[in-house]
Formats: sequence, structure tokens, C-alpha cells
Amino acid sequence: MYIPPKYENKDLGEVREFIAQNSFGILVSQVDGRPWATHIPLELEKDENGNDILMGHIAKANPQWQYFQDQHEVLCIFNGPHSYVSSSWYHDEEVPTWNYVAVHVHGQLNILTESEVMAALHRLVDRYEAASERPISLHHMSPKTLRQIKGVIGFSISIKKVSAAFKLSQGREFDHPAIIDGLERTGNHGAMDIARMMRQTDKKKG
Repeated sequence: MYIPPKYENKDLGEVREFIAQNSFGILVSQVDGRPWATHIPLELEKDENGNDILMGHIAKANPQWQYFQDQHEVLCIFNGPHSYVSSSWYHDEEVPTWNYVAVHVHGQLNILTESEVMAALHRLVDRYEAASERPISLHHMSPKTLRQIKGVIGFSISIKKVSAAFKLSQGREFDHPAIIDGLERTGNHGAMDIARMMRQTDKKKG
């Protein structure tokens, strides 16, 4: 991913938090010599040595997994909020642009055993059921229902490279109050999320 230096985020703590909050990603690899993308949860976890890894699973009906062993590297894409930015919010004349947040993770994929897949699915469900009024648990499901898990392939991804673009009108700090106000006035969720991130970034910078 091409990232102009002023938009690159090298704060790994902030990038980890972004991935955790936007974990429904895109797994990209080669299938029969062509790019193939699957939209799935890709959870950020730690391996036994404390290294960051991604955990995921796809259906066996998806042909992508049949080429996993041939992959030297896979790409995982995590998209955040984005919004059109009108140059009418600038003090000086300029063309409009687009603010956005995106993270690309390159890594080596390893297929999990059935027991490892089950453990990963327990963690996944427990994590997202924690805020539910009536949380469910795989522990309480019948063996018949859990047999569906045999229809998936689980994997971990050892992270080799992380590229993070946080394009938040850097270089136009003078215009930030007007840009933030303009974004918030749109009523668009993505625009308001970008405005919130700009406020947070400005606050950190003091």
C-alpha cells in the first residue's frame, strides 16, 4: 500500500487497537494464479512467544483454502472510517480530498488443527457475546450443532509487515476546526468517526 510519509502511522499500539476494533477484514491470496479475497473476522491475538498473530477461519466450500499451502505470503486488509472532505472547509483554495484509515498486514499463514480451531472459535464467540444481554456459549451447544465446525478451515497468520495509513488532514491543522465541523454536519457515520479521530489526534498533539 502506498502511504505518503505524513499519513503513515507507526504507533503500533494505536494500530493494534484499530485492528482489534475493526477486525472484520479481507484475506487476500492467490487462487489458481489469480487474486482471491474473502471477507472474514481476523482476530488479533498473541502466540506462545508473545508475538502478534491473526486468527481466522473460512468455509471448506471456499476454494481459497485449497491453495493455502502454496502461499509464501498473504495480505489482510482492515478498513476503518472514511469520508469525502470538501475544500470549502479550507481557508485557502485547494482541491477536495478523502480522509480514511486503513491497515494492511502481510504474513505467513499456517493451518490449525481441529482442536486449535475449536479453541479459537470459543474465544471468538466469548469475546463478542460478552456484551450481549443473553450471551450464548459454544460450551452449551449440542455435539450435533458443533459438527458444523468440521466444515471450516482455521488458520493463524504470523505477522511479517504492517502498513497503516491514517489520513486525517495532516498538514492542514489550521483548517481542522472547520473540517471537523463540516464532517460532523454531514450526519454521516463515517464522516463523524473521522471527525472524532481528528479531535483525538489533535488532543494528543496538544
